[in-house]
Amino acid sequence: MSWIGWALLSAAFAAATALLAKVGVAHVDSNLAMALRTSVVLVFAWGLVFALGRPGKGGFDEIRLLDRRTCLFLALSGLATGLSWICYFRALQLGPASRVAPLDKLSVPLVMVLAWLLLGEKLTAPAVAGGLLITAGAMVMVLGY
Repeated sequence: MSWIGWALLSAAFAAATALLAKVGVAHVDSNLAMALRTSVVLVFAWGLVFALGRPGKGGFDEIRLLDRRTCLFLALSGLATGLSWICYFRALQLGPASRVAPLDKLSVPLVMVLAWLLLGEKLTAPAVAGGLLITAGAMVMVLGY
């Protein structure tokens, strides 16, 4: 499957995540809900590494090959994910999923701009237009409710 297929599956699972989390966070502290979800993700992720990793072909054996830079950036990414989830679960607890999710998706145009500034990725006219449409759509969905 191409990256497009994987990205579409990611979007479908992200939609399911928002709906399931909204129901799950209804009667519990948002930080506890996030910690439980993170624990499930942790067990699932390591399960994949052990189940699908083949000796010499990645997976758990590859851990010894990781350099400091890779570990640093993956650790920072993990911290950013945790902070994002803390904020997301609190927002879901306080607001409707149909308004929280569009604001959360403002990460898309933000990533586009930051990837251009920090990683040197190309920012084309269609990409800028798409980013502006995502931003406008999120604003309309949140403010026009």
